[in-house]
Amino acid sequence: MNIVCIGGGPAGLYFALLMKQRNPGHQVVVIERNRPYDTFGWGVVFSDQTLGNLVNADETTARSILQSFNHWDDIDVHFKGDTITSGGHGFCGIGRKRLLNILQARCEALGVQLVFETDVLDDQEIAARYDADLVVASDGLNSRVRTRYQDTFQPDIESRYCRFVWLGTKKLFPAFTFAFEETEHGWFQAHAYQYDGDTSTFIIETPDDVWQRAGLDTMSQAEAIAFCEKLFAKYLDGQPLLSNSPHLRGSANWIRFPRIVCGSWVHWNTFGDKKVPVVLMGDAAHTAHFSIGSGTKLALEDAIELAQCFDRQGDGNLENILANYEASRSIEVLKIQSAARNSMEWFEHVDRYVGLDPEQFAYSMLTRSQRLSHDNLRVRDPAYVARYEQWIADRAYRQAGLPKPAGDVAPPPMLTPFKLRDTVLANRIVVSPMAQYSAKDGVPGDYHLVHLGSRAMGGAGLVFAEMTCVSADARITPGCPGLYTPEHTAAWKRIVDFVHANTQAKIAVQLGHAGAKGSTRVAWEGTDKPLVTGNWPLVSASETQYLEGVSQVAFAANRGDMARIKADFVRSTIAAAEAGFDWLELHCAHGYLLSSFISPLTNQRDDDYGGSLENRCRYPLEVFAAIREVWPADKPISVRISAHDWADGGITPDDAVAIARLFKEAGADMLDCSSGQVTKLEKPVYGRMFQTPFSDRIRNEVGIPTIAVGAIFEADHVNSIIAAGRADLCALARPHLADPAWTQHEAAKLGHFDNVGWPKQYYAGKQQLERNLEREKQVAAQSAGLTPQQIAARLLAE
Repeated sequence: MNIVCIGGGPAGLYFALLMKQRNPGHQVVVIERNRPYDTFGWGVVFSDQTLGNLVNADETTARSILQSFNHWDDIDVHFKGDTITSGGHGFCGIGRKRLLNILQARCEALGVQLVFETDVLDDQEIAARYDADLVVASDGLNSRVRTRYQDTFQPDIESRYCRFVWLGTKKLFPAFTFAFEETEHGWFQAHAYQYDGDTSTFIIETPDDVWQRAGLDTMSQAEAIAFCEKLFAKYLDGQPLLSNSPHLRGSANWIRFPRIVCGSWVHWNTFGDKKVPVVLMGDAAHTAHFSIGSGTKLALEDAIELAQCFDRQGDGNLENILANYEASRSIEVLKIQSAARNSMEWFEHVDRYVGLDPEQFAYSMLTRSQRLSHDNLRVRDPAYVARYEQWIADRAYRQAGLPKPAGDVAPPPMLTPFKLRDTVLANRIVVSPMAQYSAKDGVPGDYHLVHLGSRAMGGAGLVFAEMTCVSADARITPGCPGLYTPEHTAAWKRIVDFVHANTQAKIAVQLGHAGAKGSTRVAWEGTDKPLVTGNWPLVSASETQYLEGVSQVAFAANRGDMARIKADFVRSTIAAAEAGFDWLELHCAHGYLLSSFISPLTNQRDDDYGGSLENRCRYPLEVFAAIREVWPADKPISVRISAHDWADGGITPDDAVAIARLFKEAGADMLDCSSGQVTKLEKPVYGRMFQTPFSDRIRNEVGIPTIAVGAIFEADHVNSIIAAGRADLCALARPHLADPAWTQHEAAKLGHFDNVGWPKQYYAGKQQLERNLEREKQVAAQSAGLTPQQIAARLLAE
């Protein structure tokens, strides 16, 4: 094959040498606009895992790279005068120039043709000149090739919020260092790491508005460097900051990070009867924020994957090879880009987290991408996690007004107590409200007693009943429970009394009104489908039809309807107090009645209850005020909101922050942060813990406790969320459907049998579970080849 790589960065060079190594008969040329062995930039970072990939791809190159790396395990976080250190992270730094020199030398040794000082203006002319069978566009962030074929590649290029400058220093940092400094203009942060024997990279980043207020947009480069040297003086030990582009003024040298995502990576050109593909690679195809050090990693792994696609399929069918490359590689890249986006957004909004104590601020930073979790940190640095868990537990027991249990080992974050008003939860696990559609005329029966009672016995701190309706015409289905007759109150009291008498759990009721989503069949007979017979009239903020052409049309509520429904909520709240519930939640999410007032997709009113966000929240806030007045003062009320409608013109996360502020001002104790289900036009982006960022933002911007929900299904998820301060409680639904004792079982796996309430009738099962888990550990250790003495030592340490 004749292969042309346009751009002599890591992607182009590495792919060239890999292909030449595999088949010396390939004619491979790399065309680079800069001079031979002349490149720019400071250091780049790889993880130990990336180094392993390089060793497997080309051991000769990897050995040269490894000999040039500076390796470290620790991360230091400097914040408000404290330094928090965690270890075991396994990073390596190498100078960008040194890396490219190694790749260039390896290319030359293998016979790759390197063409320097040639700026490719026309890729088709180059392809024709070299009779190319394959063109690799590895021409970087500002790729001409990507721009030329943008209709094929469909690039989405977004300039992000922060400004950053890439500098160096002769101060050698023994750890990957993150330093945060506050100025009168706002917060600045530095990312610093040593990459060779005498030099460190020193990246400085700050939001654009802070950068402008500080005057950096008008400073010369020398002035800007002097400003940064003064700001970060205590970390530099008198060493200057160095620039490799001193001729640029501040506004040119400080750039915004360009986040690049391409819809396709392959374009085909035709030369006579020959079809020649152009494939994007490296920064031309995608970028990942420098805060997780993945740009060069992605470029090299692009090259590895495409070379391996040729290995797996041979050189014959380029269409299949490139299709498989794009299909497999794009998925991996999106995973990295998703993590990088989380990390990037954390640094863009450092001011959101500066209210955290240094210990939690550092933990939040370490886990910002959601790729590094509590369990990952425990494996990397068990001593750090043990110290942090002690800190979390000490704070939690103080907040709850409880004595901390005796013992040297603190419970994990998920098993620490939490107090809201006078209600104290034994742990942070919540059984989500889950519609069961099993009531008769609104009356909860034996099914609900067993369903809720078993989950309360399973160890969760708080158990929610499903959405409970405030009137017969407020129900979603005929199988939904209510709290609007004395019979309902008595039935609920039976369940609440059982939970209080037999478990440590608290029990909550969620009050709601179905609105336009009412009068439907139970789920297993057709979710959201209207009843075949016996329908009742529906009401919403505005006239609407949830399923177009299928659902009933709900009429717009008038003032009389609103007064009646508010009175229904008050009546149900009084009944909930009589039933003995510990906690009440007002359902203002998922397109139900109160949600329909909040979302502009469902509220088209032109009176005082429509238009602006404040007007749209007016009626839900009036309902909240009315129920708060009659609900016991010592018991909390949470509010569930849809923090994102996932549809054009709907509620956004920015709106959710404003909504949370309004409810906080009205006296809400906690926000339950869900999303979606307002419109069938929604396009949610799912993934593990996908709604947790809404909780994180509301908790840390608004300053109100939150419940995180949505695809939280592992103890590690809960521990990570609580420990990072992204939520105060975590609600799990489907895991509790599969395992009513989820909390007890997960606590047992963590070795914390006694931190969760077990009914005394179940003690024999608890003891058997302890023995079974210990045996599993022994078997796993034996499989790992440990001696009996090592196994005993490990068990003793645990």
